Amino acid sequence: MFSYNHFLCINFFVMALLEFYGKECSHCKDMSPLVERLKKEGFEIEQYETWHNEEHAKKQQKYDKGLCGGVPFFMNTDSGKWICGATDYVSLKKWAEGKE
Repeated sequence: MFSYNHFLCINFFVMALLEFYGKECSHCKDMSPLVERLKKEGFEIEQYETWHNEEHAKKQQKYDKGLCGGVPFFMNTDSGKWICGATDYVSLKKWAEGKE
């Protein structure tokens, strides 16, 4: 017989750094080397191409909620910090770290 404890579910919230981009987007292309630099420094960034992938576009809408409406769009799910458009490396790293 199972006790009540066998049916308890624990939900873990996993922090994610998300980048939504368009394949042909010039601003996204400008951000690519900065994103790759962060990855080399150990940041895990999930990347989603939204212009040619409807599933990824819907995922962006889920996180965007009217904040940006375009690409590139960066979301830190832990801090709630987001960036709309291209930015410099220092600002992108602060976003990844969840800082102002």
